[in-house]
Amino acid sequence: MECVSNMTTRPFVHLHCHSHYSLLDGAGDIGKLVKRCQQHGMNSLALTDHGNLHGALEFYRKAKDAGINPIIGYEAYIAPGSRYDRGGATGSKDASYHLTLLAQNRTGFRNLVKLASAASLEGFYYKPRIDKDLLQAHSEGIICLSGCVSSEFSRAVLKGIDTADAEKEAREVVSWFHRVFGDRYFIEVMNNGVDIQRLQLEGAVEIARRMGMPLVATSDTHYVDPEDSEAQDILLCINTGRFRTDTSRMKMDGNQYFLRTPEQMYDKFPGLEHAVARSQEIADSVDIDLQLGKHYFPNFECPNEAKPIDYLRELCIRGLLERYEGNAKRLDDGKLNPEVMARLDRELGVIEKLGYPTYFLIVWDFVNHAREHGIWATARGSGVGALVCYALYLSHVCPLEYDLLFERFLDESRIEPPDIDIDFDKDRRAEVIEYVKEKYGHDNVCQIGTFGTLAARAAIKDTGRALGIPLARVNQITEMVPDELKITLPKALEQSDELRQTYDTDPEIRELIDLAMRIEGLARNVGTHAAAVVIADKPLSEYVPLCRVSGKQDVITQWSMGDVEAAGLLKMDFLGLRNLTILSKAVELIEQTTGKRIDPLKFPLDDRATFALLQRGETKGVFQLESGGIRDLLQRMKPDQFTDIIATNALYRPGPLEGGMVDDFVNIKHGRQQPEYKHPVLKEILGETNSIMVYQEQVMRILNRLGDIPLAAAYTVIKAISKKK
Repeated sequence: MECVSNMTTRPFVHLHCHSHYSLLDGAGDIGKLVKRCQQHGMNSLALTDHGNLHGALEFYRKAKDAGINPIIGYEAYIAPGSRYDRGGATGSKDASYHLTLLAQNRTGFRNLVKLASAASLEGFYYKPRIDKDLLQAHSEGIICLSGCVSSEFSRAVLKGIDTADAEKEAREVVSWFHRVFGDRYFIEVMNNGVDIQRLQLEGAVEIARRMGMPLVATSDTHYVDPEDSEAQDILLCINTGRFRTDTSRMKMDGNQYFLRTPEQMYDKFPGLEHAVARSQEIADSVDIDLQLGKHYFPNFECPNEAKPIDYLRELCIRGLLERYEGNAKRLDDGKLNPEVMARLDRELGVIEKLGYPTYFLIVWDFVNHAREHGIWATARGSGVGALVCYALYLSHVCPLEYDLLFERFLDESRIEPPDIDIDFDKDRRAEVIEYVKEKYGHDNVCQIGTFGTLAARAAIKDTGRALGIPLARVNQITEMVPDELKITLPKALEQSDELRQTYDTDPEIRELIDLAMRIEGLARNVGTHAAAVVIADKPLSEYVPLCRVSGKQDVITQWSMGDVEAAGLLKMDFLGLRNLTILSKAVELIEQTTGKRIDPLKFPLDDRATFALLQRGETKGVFQLESGGIRDLLQRMKPDQFTDIIATNALYRPGPLEGGMVDDFVNIKHGRQQPEYKHPVLKEILGETNSIMVYQEQVMRILNRLGDIPLAAAYTVIKAISKKK
């Protein structure tokens, strides 16, 4: 493995390291840990969060990008007996031991995934626990360190080894793990400046000497720098619901749980230099290649053993013939005309080349199930630009009619898979997810996890509570933070004079905000993503660690959406939309009272009474047109054609409103201002929007026509404009 390194003369690698994914315990941001590792001249780093693999993929990618060899591990909780036994314990200390596990290769990583999943789904009791049976079954490719002072081995050693009986227990522990892991088992010693570690170290060194077992020195890293210790202490207070002044609470003594330099580690272990150096030997034996970029999409069984692309084409042609029935503009003698076929062939060609026919069939299948069972559904976003989506009844807008570009959705140069967001009737969304679970297997489908992070206001409130500052005063401070999406505390101090003045003049509030800034952005809790569902070709525990949200039975991924997609799994968005529920119920009520079944998709788009209502701004309860601001804009715009409604919705954004685009559009529409076209091509493209660039498709068309830039390449400009990855 090639790693960029300016190795110090004495080798060392951190093999026991917690990030903020050791929720409300670790205070280390993964990016900062990796950067500090680089600065310290180390070529490898391990991540061993408490009982989970939440940060594993983020760590792997960031370490690889930095030229650091990533060692994915976790600090496991081991049940004293069976992981299924629950009872008799008065707390987590009685319910489990700690153990440090590191993946040595891809096989070891897969085994860690299975262990971490089983710990949460099968062994949860105070903590997510595995047991020795599970450990033995999934030991291949895993390096095992005996663990911190809370491990089974350390607890045995701390009882004393000065008698034969006392020594026997420690020996039996070592012997069992050595039988399972062989030369991949090491006795772990630490020195973060606390007495219990010193006592464990003395006994561990002696047992290792008597049994001829290898020692390795680690540091129980919980944050990046010594000055982060206060912030980590605040996290512990938040975790336990205690005040910082409470002398009986859980805390970590001192400020020595930071990411030490190699020289600092050697200084802490005089006479045990070989144990410090062994960490590098262990790290050098690790080579984890996760093969990111491969896809593990589920199979879709086509009728009559047809190829997926052939069945997809068949469905598309059938769907378009239904959609365009009676439409002379799209049909010639009952057949799709050349323009439609050319567009369809082009889209299917790209889909086939990228290997995504199965993806579209899977989406079609569950949307078709929804249609058959009267569950309203529609696509949103760039997928509406695909004629294939229109043909499959995923979306209900003809992209040819409204000049929507397929390249905004998918093109041959795109490396990420397509992403079709589907809205369902909110009251019946769960039925569709259940159908998918039944079809592909409950073990192969689950919702995706997400992390609640400490945003600016939350960081202030949680820190204030830990410091014991009166709630009323804390609320005063949070109200000083500007009401801006994703505002950070440093930005808040720049923007709010009141907050800055309070910070400068009140020492208590200065400490509050300084500590809040240190924990801002760290993960606080695990939740379930509102829409995202993952579907795999095998049980998900083969690919991604799983868990349950506290107090719920639903299984979710331990990874967030971006990591799930990076692992090559199929992510689908099943969104619940209240507007579809309202429309569905309205149609049912009309049928109940009049006996007529109406279809909103067939409503005329030139109804004068409807436009009059819009021009008066009487749109309370109308989806996306109900806020006070957009009702004011409707009265100014006075839409009299369907494209005006589209433009109004698109223009009601901070940029166009603040940049004068809206004023220009309205003035030109009502003849108070003349449109301005710098080039004849612009008149062709911008004519429908009064010379104003309103849509991304218009920008792409201009780049294509004037700059001869392919539409696929033009989309990269759009991503830059919209600050997408």
